[in-house]
Amino acid sequence: MQVSSLNEVKIYSLSAGRSLPEWLSDRKKRALQKKNVDVRRRIELIQDFDMPTVSTKINVSRDGQYIMAAGTYKPRIRCFDTYQLSLKFERCLDSEVVTFDILSDDYSKIVFLQCDRYVEFHSQHGRYYRTRIPKFGRDFSYHYPSCDLYFVGASSEIYRLNLEQGRYLNSLQTDASENNVCDINPIHCLFATGTAEGKVECWDPRTRNRVGVLDCALSSVTADTEIDGLPSISALKFNGALNMAVGTSTGQVLLYDLRSSNPLLVKDHQYGLPIKSIQFQDPLDLIISADSRIIKMWNKDTGKIFTSMEPEHDINDVCLYPNSGMLLTANEDPKMNIYYIPVLGPAPRWCSFLDNLTEELEENPESTVYDDYKFVTRKDLENLGLAHLIGSPLLRAYMHGFFMDIRLYHKVKIMVNPFAYEEYRKEKIRQKIEETRAQRVQLKKLPKVNKDLALKLIEEEEEQQPTRKKKQKNLPNILTDDRFKVMFENPDFQVDEKSEEFRLLNPLVSKISEKRKKKLKILEQQEAQEQEEEEEPEGKPSDAESSETSDDEKGWVEEVRKQRKLLRQEEKVKRQERLKEDQQTTLKPQFFEIKTGEEFRSFKDSAKKQKLMKKTLGDRLKLEEKLGTLSVSDTTVGSKQMTFKLKKSGQQKKQQEAEKQHHQERKNIRRSASHLKSKRGRRGPF
Repeated sequence: MQVSSLNEVKIYSLSAGRSLPEWLSDRKKRALQKKNVDVRRRIELIQDFDMPTVSTKINVSRDGQYIMAAGTYKPRIRCFDTYQLSLKFERCLDSEVVTFDILSDDYSKIVFLQCDRYVEFHSQHGRYYRTRIPKFGRDFSYHYPSCDLYFVGASSEIYRLNLEQGRYLNSLQTDASENNVCDINPIHCLFATGTAEGKVECWDPRTRNRVGVLDCALSSVTADTEIDGLPSISALKFNGALNMAVGTSTGQVLLYDLRSSNPLLVKDHQYGLPIKSIQFQDPLDLIISADSRIIKMWNKDTGKIFTSMEPEHDINDVCLYPNSGMLLTANEDPKMNIYYIPVLGPAPRWCSFLDNLTEELEENPESTVYDDYKFVTRKDLENLGLAHLIGSPLLRAYMHGFFMDIRLYHKVKIMVNPFAYEEYRKEKIRQKIEETRAQRVQLKKLPKVNKDLALKLIEEEEEQQPTRKKKQKNLPNILTDDRFKVMFENPDFQVDEKSEEFRLLNPLVSKISEKRKKKLKILEQQEAQEQEEEEEPEGKPSDAESSETSDDEKGWVEEVRKQRKLLRQEEKVKRQERLKEDQQTTLKPQFFEIKTGEEFRSFKDSAKKQKLMKKTLGDRLKLEEKLGTLSVSDTTVGSKQMTFKLKKSGQQKKQQEAEKQHHQERKNIRRSASHLKSKRGRRGPF
């Protein structure tokens, strides 16, 4: 079920969704319902409510129990029982049905006007009688008081067939060349016919005389309308004793009061298509008019649009189910549409569950999908060159963008990018080539960043596969994990193998990397050959791979020592280069400004400070290491340990020296005192 909303009026399309073919078995239908969500969620209000190819006319019996529909191909009628929600019967005909009418309360008396001038009368068992009219018929109406059928068609005459006597009566002669439609007022039984010249002639069946003529063609033409030819009457409908609605072939609907020759209201569909059907909805004072493209509901007093519907396929006929909000349409499609509009009225009693269903949907609203509109952002409008339309009625603001008509969007897109089809064609060709390549032998595709690491992970996974048990779950792979995706895409995460930390922590990487580099070269050559679509040669394993084995712990320690020696040699070379650069630089006299609050002592101190400030943190740490205030030592793991002493100011140094002297004097005094005591003890008492 599809829900649409216009002017805050909810419209539920009950026939939306996929339909299952008749020849499928029940088992396959159940299987499809389990697999396909669209099939499971669809609402099949009436079983097999469709036609083989096209439905042309649809009508409801007066008791509301039966829905009759005519269609093709082959020409047939179908009767649906609403109490059973299924097909009652189906009858095939000799020719296509132009229109039909149900004369009884149920389906026991039906009249069909066919395209080959035949008129068929059907009863419950089937065809009861068949006769022909002199000219090709287009419409007919039944006059209940006299039991007369009035036929209009490709003739100036109106043929009368009396069903009580079973014979034709004298025809009525009109001033028109052809008559398209006709209708009889249900209250005072005034007969009206619409002509090809755009006029409506009204006749009194009692006296068989014409009582009035309305020139609708001139009234439909206004200053705003553009008409190519003379509009003819294509639809006609009475409402009450005084109101009548007339539809023209140019897409206008005129509302008349029979006491006036001027229309009360003229409504234009703006499509220029003939009006197919007109219905009155009295509780809300609405008129439902339809052409082959759109169904419009508008107020008959003001002409204000209430809501509208645009089905996917062309409309042939519209029928409003009596005393409800259900609307039935016959389309240029096998499926006949059923719409339910709760604002128009309640659901019919045979499908009263629709009210509960729609109430639940309103309590749990879902995001509305606009099939006829395209959502675009401000950036999309700038790319299409439609930024100047912001604020106009063509764009409807919604959230962070706008809704625009899908037809306008497609036209502008074709104008902006006329080579879109070529791009689409190239993309399809590329996809086909990729599909054929997938059948070939798959090669390892490595990422652009950290290829060595990716190759290492692939090798580890290949080694673990044979040892892994069947019941054991597969561990997540870093290459396919989205959390580590950036590590193989962003160049900032590239591992620097020349850095000091990498070389000390991975002393054996140099040997293992040689193996991987050889594999990388082979893979890159294979990828290049695949891009050129040449035959790729088979890669041969190197002898080094089979001969080399993993090193022992002693080899690991030796490798660490070698790396440290290499680092020290590189540092010495860098120092020598810096000394050479310092010697080559020539000093020039410069003037310096002394900041306020500072005392000038000597140029040497300021020069030393400036040199220290220019040096990097590493150079300053090395200088302090030489002076003894800092000591750096390597641990066994490969990290560094740093201990340092804070520098002391001049006053602190003087205090420290005075304290040292004081401590030294006291020590000397104590020594002298102990020396005297020892001398006295040797001499003995006096």
